[in-house]
Amino acid sequence: MFGNKPLSARIFVFISTKIVFKMSHIGHGTPPAQWLSDQPSANEVREALSFLTAQGTFKFPTFSTGLFCAAAAENPEFQLTGYQSVWVRDNIHIAHALWAIGETDKGVKAVASLLEFYSKHRSRLIAAITADVHLTDVQQRPHIRFDGETLSELGEKWAHAQNDALGYLLWLSCKMLRGGDLQASPETLDVLSLLVRYLAKIEYWQDEDAGHWEETRKVEASSIGTALAGLKELKSYLEEHPCGGEHDFTQLDNCIAQGTLALHTILPFECIQDDPLVNRKEDAALLFLAYPLNIIDAETTLQVVKNVTQQLMGPIGIRRYNGDSYWCADYRDLLSAEKRTSDFSDDTSGRDSLLKPGQEAQWCLFDPIISIIYGQRFVATGSDEDRTQQIFHLRRSLAQLTDKHSRFPAYRCPESYFMEHGEWIPNDICPLLWTQANLRLALEWALK
Repeated sequence: MFGNKPLSARIFVFISTKIVFKMSHIGHGTPPAQWLSDQPSANEVREALSFLTAQGTFKFPTFSTGLFCAAAAENPEFQLTGYQSVWVRDNIHIAHALWAIGETDKGVKAVASLLEFYSKHRSRLIAAITADVHLTDVQQRPHIRFDGETLSELGEKWAHAQNDALGYLLWLSCKMLRGGDLQASPETLDVLSLLVRYLAKIEYWQDEDAGHWEETRKVEASSIGTALAGLKELKSYLEEHPCGGEHDFTQLDNCIAQGTLALHTILPFECIQDDPLVNRKEDAALLFLAYPLNIIDAETTLQVVKNVTQQLMGPIGIRRYNGDSYWCADYRDLLSAEKRTSDFSDDTSGRDSLLKPGQEAQWCLFDPIISIIYGQRFVATGSDEDRTQQIFHLRRSLAQLTDKHSRFPAYRCPESYFMEHGEWIPNDICPLLWTQANLRLALEWALK
């Protein structure tokens, strides 16, 4: 085969042949979970990334403002889901992913538009801070879901008591400011100041909010930790770039101290309130405190990951929490399209009555994050076990992609898999852009 070619040329031909084989191997009937070997080379990861990029897996449709809708599904009932709107939380995760992989302009534009939205509606923050409204009415709180094209608030009732969303905005805004990618305009500093004063006003460290999952309000570590991460990032920025007395950050240190104490009291659990309707040990939202926020230490991170993998991980994905009735078995038969994604924050009991134990939806958001967490550990320690766990969860993430037999195009990232007539299938929210962002980052970390 090699004839009289020198050894160096033979090695090149051999390696080239292997690469061509692997690339033809991907996407031609081989399940995505098998694309990577136990200890994949950088080339294997790049090939998987290149193939998925070519398939459109990592397309992030944007409004003219640079913001992202929550999902980009094309099924006839999609408009009824409300996922064509902008969620602050989702946009921060997407913007961070793009910023982290070097698509800086896209990430910064999205964050700048979020800040513009809150600047445009600063009167709502001011009214809350000055007690001109009753904050028990969540419609009076800063809105965390809105029209991404016009930056207008939406009229329908929603669970706007979401302190984590505001914490995420503080966190990424200040990271971009510290990196020199976002401009520190007077309007930006005004919004950051108002957010601090608002979090102080509601005493976020003991405020009951609807949190990541927009459900029953409670005092939850995932919200406190996210707000704390934002406040600490802001403090670091202000230490590096003092801005004088024209903006009020006087409550920042107390907010950080109170949040730190509350978070340490609750972790590694999500909620320790006595009320059994809200008390919750394991919740996958706690993973975000480890990545991307890096607000918890290594020991707590491992405990959170252990709790999630032992108590919430299923054969396909990971439950948000045990007892989660959103997209429970036969969800489409049990609820109309209008009701499936409506606001359940006031009372989930009706929906909860539909859940059969052990048949919670298995989400695709979390395996990529666990993969990254182990990837961070591997970079720091070089541990073979950390690398093994990183690739294990990355393979699970790839296995969650839709296939050619799905009702959606192949190689898309579903929000979750739910059981319908005894079979696990993707739910109607596919692709979910937040999941795409997490998978893209997990592949990036596999190259480190």
